[in-house]
Amino acid sequence: MELNNENFQGETSTGLVLVDFWAEWCGPCQAAMPILAEFEEKTGVKVGKVNVDNQPELSGQFRVMSIPTLVLFKDGQAVEQMTGVQDLETLTGLVEKHK
Repeated sequence: MELNNENFQGETSTGLVLVDFWAEWCGPCQAAMPILAEFEEKTGVKVGKVNVDNQPELSGQFRVMSIPTLVLFKDGQAVEQMTGVQDLETLTGLVEKHK
């Protein structure tokens, strides 16, 4: 799911949502895509994607300095933020921590 200024708040306001700040030219971002797809499939947690080149306001709002940056939202509030490619086990552990 592609997130932008118009839909960000609505899509992250309920439940757990993992937001991936990424760019098309970013190699590690590309490497993370299949992991995030598997995470979404296994956990049922919605994964939203923010293209930092197209959405600089959102990137600035969450102080994204390097990509990929992942931010876990719970009911509209950012509860965790991490940088770099994360493995499935780490991501699943975050969900368990914030259920």
